[in-house]
Amino acid sequence: MVAKTRGGGSTVTVAPKKLQFKDKLVGKGYSTDALLKKLQSLQQELAEMEQERVDVKSLSSVRKELIQVPILLHKDKGVKAYVACCLADILRLYAPDAPYTADELRDIFQFFFSQLSTGLKGTNSPYYNQYFLLLESLSTVKSVVLVCDLPQADDLMAKIFHDLFMVVRNDLAKNIELCMSDILVALIDECQTVPHTVLETLMKQFIDQNARMDQPAYRLAVEVCNATVDKLQRYVCQYFTDIIVQHSKDDDDFAEIRTAHDLIKQIHRDCPSLLHNVVPQLEEELKVSEYEIRLLATQVLGEMFADKSGTELSKRYPHVWEVWQLRRSDKMAGVRIAFVEACRGIITHHPDLRQSIEELLRTKLLDMDDKVRAATCKLYSQLDYETALHHVTETQLRAVGERCMDKKYSVRAEAMQTLGKLYSLARPEIEDSDAAAISQFGWIPEVLLHAAAANNENRHMVEGFIYQFILPLPSKGEDEATWTDQLLSVLRHVDDRAMNVVLNMSNVKQSRPTLFERFVQICEENNGGVIDVDAEVVKRKLKVVVDRLATQFPDRIKAEEDLHSFAKLNEGRLYKLLKICMDIQTDLKTLVKSYNEFLRRVEQASSSIVGTMSVILRKGSLWTLNTSSIPSLLHRITHASVSETEANDADIGDIERYSRIAKHALAWISKHCPALYRPHVAELIKSLAEKNPQLAEVSLQALAAFGWKANEKRTTDRITKYALGASARHAKFAARIIGNMKENEVALNVVNAIADTISKAKDELLVGHLAALAQLVKVVPDAFEQKSDVIVGVLVNDILMKAAPLEGDAMDTADADEWAADNEVSWSTKAKLLAIKICRNRCIVHGGSKAALDVGAPVLTMLLALLNHGGSISEEQEATDDPTVKSRMRLLAATSLVQMASVSAYCDELVPCFALLALTTQDTCFQVRMGFVVKLIGYLSRRKTDMRLNVILFLTAHDPEREVRDKARTYFAYAMVQATPDTKVSWFEMNFIRLIQMLAHHPDFSFSVEQLKEMAKYIEFYLDLSATADNISLLYHLAMKGKTIRDVLPQFDEVMKTIYLPAENASWLSELGKTVRSPNAKTKTRPKTDVKTGRKRKSPGKSRLAPAPKKPPKKRRKKDFDDEDEEDEKEEVSEIESVNDKDEAESVVGSEAEDEGDSDSEDEDGKLGRGARGRAKKRAKREAKKHKREKNGK
Repeated sequence: MVAKTRGGGSTVTVAPKKLQFKDKLVGKGYSTDALLKKLQSLQQELAEMEQERVDVKSLSSVRKELIQVPILLHKDKGVKAYVACCLADILRLYAPDAPYTADELRDIFQFFFSQLSTGLKGTNSPYYNQYFLLLESLSTVKSVVLVCDLPQADDLMAKIFHDLFMVVRNDLAKNIELCMSDILVALIDECQTVPHTVLETLMKQFIDQNARMDQPAYRLAVEVCNATVDKLQRYVCQYFTDIIVQHSKDDDDFAEIRTAHDLIKQIHRDCPSLLHNVVPQLEEELKVSEYEIRLLATQVLGEMFADKSGTELSKRYPHVWEVWQLRRSDKMAGVRIAFVEACRGIITHHPDLRQSIEELLRTKLLDMDDKVRAATCKLYSQLDYETALHHVTETQLRAVGERCMDKKYSVRAEAMQTLGKLYSLARPEIEDSDAAAISQFGWIPEVLLHAAAANNENRHMVEGFIYQFILPLPSKGEDEATWTDQLLSVLRHVDDRAMNVVLNMSNVKQSRPTLFERFVQICEENNGGVIDVDAEVVKRKLKVVVDRLATQFPDRIKAEEDLHSFAKLNEGRLYKLLKICMDIQTDLKTLVKSYNEFLRRVEQASSSIVGTMSVILRKGSLWTLNTSSIPSLLHRITHASVSETEANDADIGDIERYSRIAKHALAWISKHCPALYRPHVAELIKSLAEKNPQLAEVSLQALAAFGWKANEKRTTDRITKYALGASARHAKFAARIIGNMKENEVALNVVNAIADTISKAKDELLVGHLAALAQLVKVVPDAFEQKSDVIVGVLVNDILMKAAPLEGDAMDTADADEWAADNEVSWSTKAKLLAIKICRNRCIVHGGSKAALDVGAPVLTMLLALLNHGGSISEEQEATDDPTVKSRMRLLAATSLVQMASVSAYCDELVPCFALLALTTQDTCFQVRMGFVVKLIGYLSRRKTDMRLNVILFLTAHDPEREVRDKARTYFAYAMVQATPDTKVSWFEMNFIRLIQMLAHHPDFSFSVEQLKEMAKYIEFYLDLSATADNISLLYHLAMKGKTIRDVLPQFDEVMKTIYLPAENASWLSELGKTVRSPNAKTKTRPKTDVKTGRKRKSPGKSRLAPAPKKPPKKRRKKDFDDEDEEDEKEEVSEIESVNDKDEAESVVGSEAEDEGDSDSEDEDGKLGRGARGRAKKRAKREAKKHKREKNGK
């Protein structure tokens, strides 16, 4: 070495340092301790020597002794540890040339890594420092690269890699891991070719189940691969190619190929650059014909693009990105599903790729395969709140919402669950009025509730998701106000239709005792199958109730089995808990406690029935709206006006909205379950004294529905004041309360006061008086009749007969609107509508008396005149009256006739004009058609009108608005399921002949073939809804009886007999593709004989088709009358209760028709021959006997 002095440029040559160690290491008589001391001294001296200043000749004796067999194979670990360190220093000092032969070097390196693998186990292991010095020397000096030049270097390298990956698993210090990484990287960089066993050792670290960065072996493999990426790329590509080529020959064995692709995914997470040559290979796999390989390639590339480096990968390989996107249209649904599932990570992590992926996913929501559509919907349920809020557009989420109406159950379920989960994540922010959350997710409940209104299967699903995600019960039930505000928050962002669905789900509307309460009662009577009295009767009752409950489940068979299993448990505590939950007086805290205990006990008793019983519990309890909600709802209304004066302009809308929702919810309770007000009567009475019109209205309505009787003079005077006031709503409900009082003096005074002032009252005051009279005529008819002449005279002469011409700018417009919003209806129009209601209610009250026709005939004439003249009272006014007034008058006239049809006397009078009433379903105004259909369905579902009017709804078949048709279709679908066999025959199947007769009266009917085809669509609509394999023979028989029916109007007789059904096989329907065939079409014909024997015929009264004898009208109670003002036009079809009365008559629905075929004399017009008529009568007789036996059996 040459060194310079400080003083000048002269140099001084430093002599190489020689080894001072002179002892012998190998010899006889050396103890282990002595040898160990010598090795320690040697190792210390060698470690202090520098490579540039050592005299390597002085090391020759030592280097030879250190590789002697007795030294390398010494039994003492310490000796071998120091020997290894000394050899490492020898290699360091001799570098770059090794002083050993190839075989000796092989033995030395095997010795090195053998010591490391057995001794380097932790800081507490013996000679840890010596092992660390050895490892550090190999790492820094890089003497390990000599391995690459040795013979059989591949085997030695494989052993080194194997040993170090085994050692590193001991969770050693970080610097040891770094040294190992340096050693392995040096070996890979120096070797000519990477041995296959070495590559397998590296790859094995990625396949391990614990392959993650917190595992030392995996971390070491990642560091080595990332450091040698340029060298390993080619070998890694060849590695995967060999696996695929080797195993793709066997089409049945793809396990290794799947493992290889899993390995690619794992490598890409932490060593993406290593796959530079593999990505093009995956692109080629996307194009192969083998489904499994194409599927694996789609999954692997999908996860690679979804990874954190996906954006960079798509830019580096743009063609691969494009080819991968084409897999969205793969011919196999599994590949398309794999594409969809991979998109979740792309949406979450890569905003640059999000837009193109979102457009592709929108097309997958409409994929031909339901599994793909379901997978696409499920994708969005796996997103977190922030991703769904900021990285998914509202349009895309609404497209998912559209799948709630998908034709496949699985797709609808996934879409509904996805929306429910997203709303559940956003609910805290929505309740805090976060604008972004409301805009993105606030519409979700409305979409779900609209889907629930579509059919019963959807309703069952949506109800479960609403309970689980949208309106869950609180955990403890202590904060009743928060629970109620949660409901208001949901209803705040839905329309009226969805709001009514929620209120229907609250179970407030169910008639009590409910079917669920009867189930509990019968379970107690059943006593687990041990019955002492009337065992057969109890078992039959249980079966009937279980069958009816099971219709509310998608899987009816499992529901029946679970309900019977519950009955067999016969646990009194479960029955008690069910009763508590179903009791309408149960508060929220008690409901939550009993609810949880019931499910816990059922889980312990029989876990298989928990799902069914949880549905029973939900459908039978008030889980969204109960008696605990009333104080919070009243509070919203009470403080609405106060808050509006103190709130900002931006908050006023919310305050009004919450107040309106609370008012609607309380009105719903008042109408369907006023018993909920029992604990709150005192608070309601107190509210009457406050100067809050909305609160007063709600309180009056609640007290009237509850049946409260005012017993204090001060309260009575206040009620009287409301009844005589100008507010129609206040007067209406106050009049009902007056009707509840024991004394009629108050009612008489109110009627007298109104009669004295009604002729002078104007506008709002007149409407208020008429609203009160409309209720008083129902609840206290005697008081009304004392002034009926005066009142009716004013109604007819001053209100109804008065023209309603167009006003203002509307007179100048040629085409005025046919409908006006409720807030635009004039006072005079409101007065006309209330006048009709008063007349209608008066007729219904007297419907059971002898004077029914005397009272009702003029009203019927007036209502029919309104329909006949388009809503005007006379033909002269028809051309000049306001169209908006006429449309409302037509609607009210039609619905009033439907209500009056519940009285047999009036129903008979309506028969000749039945077609005129039915044609309201085809009115030119949509609101009239929709309003009439909704009202008619409401009356029919509650059986508050003649059930023969079912036939009118079939005229909606040609309605241009799908909403009207769907309303009728939904009603019939639900009614057919709920109806008993007897009611199904009398209410629906026997209506077929009336439908045919009604179509003959249709003004559009003509004899042309084209028009007949148009008329045939009504029959097709009927058959789609009513025809089954069980009743098709009866329907065919009824159709054939059309030729034997005489119409009440002679001009239609020829139509019914010769034109409307020109052939027995109804060939004109067959031409449309809707074949109506006789069930006996293939029976053999009888041989003709010359002698015909006559048959004894039944009297017309015994025929199946003859009208049943009429029952005397039942005396109606006051509470049976409808309050039409409270009828919500968008409420869902209420549950139809079965009728099991065996005396109920089976009547033909339609006009008063006479069965001429059953008469003893021959008809001159030519009827069916005796044989055909006799066979038809015989079939009818058999069916009549069959139904009679069934009813008697029940």
